[in-house]
Amino acid sequence: MKAIIIGAGIGGMSAALALGRCGYDAEVYEAVKEIRPVGAAISVWPNGVKCLNYLGLRDPVKALGGNMAWMAYRDYISGNNMTRFSMAPLVSRVGESPYPVARAELQQLLIESYPAEKIHFGKRVCRIEQDAEGVSVWFDDQSHARGDFLIAADGTHSVVREYVRGFPTERRYAGYVNWNGLVSIDESIAPANQWTTYVGEGKRVSLMPVSDNRFYFFFDVPLPKGLQEDRSTVREDLKGYFRGWAPPVQRLIDAIDPQTTNRVEIHDIEPFMEFVKGRVALLGDAAHSTTPDIGQGGCAAMEDAVVLASVLASHSLSLEDSLLRYQQRRNERVKDLILKARKRCDVTHAKDPQVTEAWYQALTREDGVNVLAGMCETIEGGPLG
Repeated sequence: MKAIIIGAGIGGMSAALALGRCGYDAEVYEAVKEIRPVGAAISVWPNGVKCLNYLGLRDPVKALGGNMAWMAYRDYISGNNMTRFSMAPLVSRVGESPYPVARAELQQLLIESYPAEKIHFGKRVCRIEQDAEGVSVWFDDQSHARGDFLIAADGTHSVVREYVRGFPTERRYAGYVNWNGLVSIDESIAPANQWTTYVGEGKRVSLMPVSDNRFYFFFDVPLPKGLQEDRSTVREDLKGYFRGWAPPVQRLIDAIDPQTTNRVEIHDIEPFMEFVKGRVALLGDAAHSTTPDIGQGGCAAMEDAVVLASVLASHSLSLEDSLLRYQQRRNERVKDLILKARKRCDVTHAKDPQVTEAWYQALTREDGVNVLAGMCETIEGGPLG
């Protein structure tokens, strides 16, 4: 049985690998001619790591990951710890470590783990038709493909989503801008084995270790949508937004490379339930685009891939029935992740300043138990426990 997968990102390639493990012939079609990942890095939490382990990538994923042994929140002016605690209780409870990884390197690993002749670039979807026997898709280069079913993993700007839902889906601006990139580890900014976040004024500056002695960094600032800012003004913009913040934050701004620093206006999509139309199914951001505030966007796409393959492999009533069962198993899980991320987004970015100030005060009393319990609940909701 043949699958057509639209999108060679993390979700699409995870789906290709998962389906391949279950005996399906999957061909991947990617719109761009050259992969350029959006965002510098990705937090692969243990639920995502377990999915990658399932796909046979245990050792290479460990090699790409940073050692995030500790977690700390720091005061934005003094730079002092508000709270600091070990991640060991989380690892012990859920049975796997988190691995922050450079996004380009994870995506390259996934692509290299799949037969090159089954991945086709420069294939932008312009039309889809299906019948009782299969699905046909046409691309803007006049080429055509046909398979038994189609999986759309074409991201938050999915062109297939409208075909599945029957109408366009609006993206919702979450109210803040995120700058992200990679820098060499500098322990005068943050420890090399710690997820460190400076918080204040509804803003945050965060650093996570990834492989090769690098930090993944990001800055968040609540801002209006559509400001005329670009790489030419990155350092000046950040200096202005973080004026008066602690010396390590200023050192980080001085250390970044404006040419490799991404600026992203953060959006999500209101949760919806229609992931499937006949033999066509949505996966990853095409089905459930979320803000990055709990770090579960990529992990949720990996979960989708594992659930999709397991449902197709274990049910035999019909292909359409199996895809609906995939939809049913993912609906509530990803809705929960979107709404959790949205709630965390609003608290972090001072949608209600009093709520955010109360959170800051609570952090000074936090011993890690509450933070890790919330993380564990999210992780344990995944398909692999």
